[in-house]
Amino acid sequence: MSVPSVSRDSTLLSLFLYIVSLSLFSQEAPLTELPGLKERAVVLDIVARVVELNETETWTSENSKVTIPGRPVTIKLVGKNVVVLAQFTPYVREDGKKFLVAQGQVWIDTADSGIKYQTTVQTIPLDYGERLFFFPLGQRTKDGKSRIEIQLELRPYVKEPSSKEDTTNTDNSSGDTPKK
Repeated sequence: MSVPSVSRDSTLLSLFLYIVSLSLFSQEAPLTELPGLKERAVVLDIVARVVELNETETWTSENSKVTIPGRPVTIKLVGKNVVVLAQFTPYVREDGKKFLVAQGQVWIDTADSGIKYQTTVQTIPLDYGERLFFFPLGQRTKDGKSRIEIQLELRPYVKEPSSKEDTTNTDNSSGDTPKK
């Protein structure tokens, strides 16, 4: 029995077109309700996307996760022949300086050499509001067709007031909530 093979030129493109999940395992609710943790909480904004050589986005996902320093936020991207598992752990030193530990693991199943595994660990200093880019497969793929790009931004957690707590005038006939 022969197994059909995919041409090498279209392998990465076909892999990423079949990305089926982005899961973030960091839990939000308990962190912001426990005394002492709400004040330390941070938000990690994550934009994961697949970008072609001509800078066309073929897939994108945007998420924000609340966590505390030292607790990782995990992303899992699953494609037809590729799995990317990335953990981003923010830290805040006593002097207020912030850094992010980025850990990436990639499994790629190639027709010519089977499953390949690659891992990376990086410690990156950053400030609130500073954008950081993480490329689990590198900035350019070997076939030059597409890449996975994960954009990260760390910011302090600020609880949005609920409608009961908001005392501003919200008299709006359209029902829309006015921006502040």
